[in-house]
Amino acid sequence: MFAIFLATYGAVFAAEIVGDKLLYTTGVLAARYRTLPIMIGMAFAFMLKMGVAVAVGEAISKLPPMLVACVTAASFIGVAITVWRKDERRSHMKDVPNHKAAMVSFAAIFFSEWGDVGQITAAAMSAKYHIPMLVWLGAVAAMVTKGALAASIGAGVRGWIQVHVPPKIIRYAGVTALVVLGVLSVAETLTEGHA
Repeated sequence: MFAIFLATYGAVFAAEIVGDKLLYTTGVLAARYRTLPIMIGMAFAFMLKMGVAVAVGEAISKLPPMLVACVTAASFIGVAITVWRKDERRSHMKDVPNHKAAMVSFAAIFFSEWGDVGQITAAAMSAKYHIPMLVWLGAVAAMVTKGALAASIGAGVRGWIQVHVPPKIIRYAGVTALVVLGVLSVAETLTEGHA
């Protein structure tokens, strides 16, 4: 049984870690907010997304690319608006309520990149092993590991940024990064849909 957990963990982690835009999104969020709320929001989003992946299996990979692209675009736009509207007078991340940072993290992750390689890998592992709970645990653990890496890198960068970069520049850079990642994610979704 532990071998199934490890196989799922390894397969999902490997599938997700290479070139994944949510890795960078989590890093951007962690550079903006405290790490713990980001991790909490991210973990809940990963639990739900992988639950859906394990439950519906291959059907996720058959979602219409335009629907996935629209949901992804709306997610990135929503998070970019949230970052943009943040009160510039707050110079420290500790002024942002933890629940708000967790909700932003949850939304950024939950509403984007449905049917991605990690979910498809989890769905395939569930179909192969027929032990959905164990596959779900392995997949969630892999996703949380990926997110923890990104959040810790983002948190490390956050300390340096707070000392050396004006809040207005951080705001512009964060919004720009989210818009670029959103455009890349939508383009990738639509390109894969026609491949």
